[in-house]
Amino acid sequence: MDWFTIAQSRKDELILELQHLIQIESVLDEDGATESAPFGQGPLKALQFMLQKGEQQGFITKNVDNIAGHIEMGEGQDILGILCHVDVVPAGDSWTYPPFKGEIADGKIYGRGAIDDKGPTMAAWLAMKMVKDAGVKLTKRVRMIIGTDEESGFRCVERYFEKEEMPAIGFAPDADFPMINAEKGIAVLDFSQQGPISKDEELVAFQSGHRTNMVPDFAKAIVQNLPNEIESEFQKFLEKNMTEGTLTKEENRYIITIKGKSAHALEPEKGKNAAVLLSRFLQGFITTNASKQFVSFMVNAFDNDHYGTNLKLNFADEMSGQTTLNPGIVLFHNEHGGRIQVSMRYSVSYPFEQKITEAGDLLSSYGFALDVVSNSAPHYVAEEEMLVQTLLKVYRKHTGDLSKPLSTGGGTYARTMEKGVAFGMLFPGEPDVAHQADEFVVIENLIKAAAIYAEAIVELASEK
Repeated sequence: MDWFTIAQSRKDELILELQHLIQIESVLDEDGATESAPFGQGPLKALQFMLQKGEQQGFITKNVDNIAGHIEMGEGQDILGILCHVDVVPAGDSWTYPPFKGEIADGKIYGRGAIDDKGPTMAAWLAMKMVKDAGVKLTKRVRMIIGTDEESGFRCVERYFEKEEMPAIGFAPDADFPMINAEKGIAVLDFSQQGPISKDEELVAFQSGHRTNMVPDFAKAIVQNLPNEIESEFQKFLEKNMTEGTLTKEENRYIITIKGKSAHALEPEKGKNAAVLLSRFLQGFITTNASKQFVSFMVNAFDNDHYGTNLKLNFADEMSGQTTLNPGIVLFHNEHGGRIQVSMRYSVSYPFEQKITEAGDLLSSYGFALDVVSNSAPHYVAEEEMLVQTLLKVYRKHTGDLSKPLSTGGGTYARTMEKGVAFGMLFPGEPDVAHQADEFVVIENLIKAAAIYAEAIVELASEK
């Protein structure tokens, strides 16, 4: 079966359905959450869109508490899971194309979620339709499991698997080809300032970031009782760091903003953290105790150090590489002090308890306490496993690329399965624009991925 030719013939269908899905602003909305829409209306609408598509095509569908669901075909005792998500991170700033339109330009579809994970979801969905329409006899149930809270903690699939069967094997089309068989652990760390706060702090307030899994691209501070020379020095700082910002004066206070560059927390080195930038600037002017302690900590802990070296959290192994830290939510208030939430992506063999204890002891000397808010253990499937070998064989057949499996600092739904891996759909050499402005997916790669997923389904779930 020439799956690539079949996928090409259904190109317009694939593009149109992806555009419709991108146009649903499926960002977590805690304030708008209700009992019937636990993560807000946007994620629910995206889930309902997918389930409705499944029903229209004659698949078995199920909605689990309006937070997850599945589309299923085939027969058999075992399940091949294809785990996708339709929620997206906030759009952020600096887009050239509308983030929720699905505009096409230069062979690409632009929009939030185009590559993470709406584009790959629609490629896998087309693959399921192609296999079904081809009349392939399946010996396993093939189940696309759709989540709506992947970007904010996996609460959707946790609930789903409390009520539904665990697939025997599966893959998540939410990372890179040839495949990811090692996913780092993901912990959210909370650093809270412990020192006394005076009424005359020069730093009145500081705010940057909304999600721990995004490098913040904007930071804002309100400061008081600082010398006027701060105005000219700020312009020099912007020029030196090739960025933009604003400084306005209101009586004895300055309101300062600065722009950074967003990136996914799994690769914080690809971004420019606005909170760190602004802290570095303020460090030259702030003198009051708690304020100085806060900005100095931000600089000493995170400036030019994405690997936790300064906090004794660094560690690397051959399976999964370096541990990384991203201070994604950074706050200070002159009544409460500072608080920093960090996404830590740690290596598969990381000695977690030992390293956290060492870091906690060190942080006390900075005037901060360390708490672990959440922790998702690393995930690893050996290369010798049948699942890994089969998917590699299919990928290599379609691409001729003999690359070995990879590791990632990202967390995909693959880690919720005992035998699950992340399988595409970012091809080698492609820029990873997930969580960035002007996120896009290449249309020809969507088609190629759909063909790969179709053949993978046949190899893993049919009499063949």
